[in-house]
Amino acid sequence: MFWIFSIIKDKIRVVYAEPETQRLDKYLVALKIQELYSRTFIEHLIEEDCILVNLTPVKKSYLLREGDEILIHLPEPEPIDMQPQDIPLDVIYEDEHLAIINKEAGMIVHPGFGNPQGTLVNAILHHFKGNLSSGRECNRPGIVHRLDRGTSGLIIIAKNDPTQSYLADMFAKHKIKKTYLAITSGVPDPLNGDIETYLARSNKNPRMICVANQGRYSFTHYETLKTWHYFALVKVIPTTGRMHQIRVHFAHIHYPLLGDLLYNSRRYVHSLVPQNMKRKVTELLVNHLHHQALHSWKLEFEHPITNCPISVTAPIPEDIKYTLNWLDAYFCVDTDTNNLNLLLEEETKIG
Repeated sequence: MFWIFSIIKDKIRVVYAEPETQRLDKYLVALKIQELYSRTFIEHLIEEDCILVNLTPVKKSYLLREGDEILIHLPEPEPIDMQPQDIPLDVIYEDEHLAIINKEAGMIVHPGFGNPQGTLVNAILHHFKGNLSSGRECNRPGIVHRLDRGTSGLIIIAKNDPTQSYLADMFAKHKIKKTYLAITSGVPDPLNGDIETYLARSNKNPRMICVANQGRYSFTHYETLKTWHYFALVKVIPTTGRMHQIRVHFAHIHYPLLGDLLYNSRRYVHSLVPQNMKRKVTELLVNHLHHQALHSWKLEFEHPITNCPISVTAPIPEDIKYTLNWLDAYFCVDTDTNNLNLLLEEETKIG
């Protein structure tokens, strides 16, 4: 049980009424208060001393005791001049509650420092004419989850706040199945497996995420669909959705994604292939594949409002298609290997 004495604009007041102790951050996540829309946001508020217990700043690991009074100060959103922009969008699915977009690689999801325009948010503001959720985070209307700039494929957009809340809860409870396609440098051994680690931001490079003894739990399942000499196409199903998770996980097991400028290198790819193929690899990475070969291919979930099952796939982008054909031309293992289109059709039926 818990009592909320007041929710007035920028302040939430809660009294902890449980007989057993519980971590502050986990308790606030479990309350599912709409204004506290994510664990990350809650942790940020705690770090900024915007969440007090008995009027005292505490750590997120603070153990609540019966009678503790929690006071939450919600910060004012930082204003930003978000302009709708007529940027072409590939809308895969749409109804009155949500939409699913096939994002192209290179597009940033939301505006930020140094990137005020040309983002997915600017595009959806124009396309949906303001019929979007508030986003729960500053500068992110409609955004429920994110894809890295260099990752292409499916991303869900919420058109109203109730849908936003339902979808956020579904992601938190792993009720939305996400399937990616990726090309690895090297053939994974074993061909199918699970990667389970803790992830944290790197102390050496703040742009990078690394495997750590302590951090955020992450789990990725993968299955190899097709192999070439020195490369493989894998189907990847992440259970958790940590920043750079798939990229870091495959780098961790020594099969980094082809084209990944942060967790892989041209030198490493050169080390895999024969001397006479190094120039071909360079030509591919310089002229055709300018980002990690990672594509958010399929989404499966139950509609948060209608409860109808939704299963959608996004076509493979042209640069990854080119790379797959390039691999067939130069590194083919078996000329009788299944046609990739037929392979993916079969995977769609299985899914």
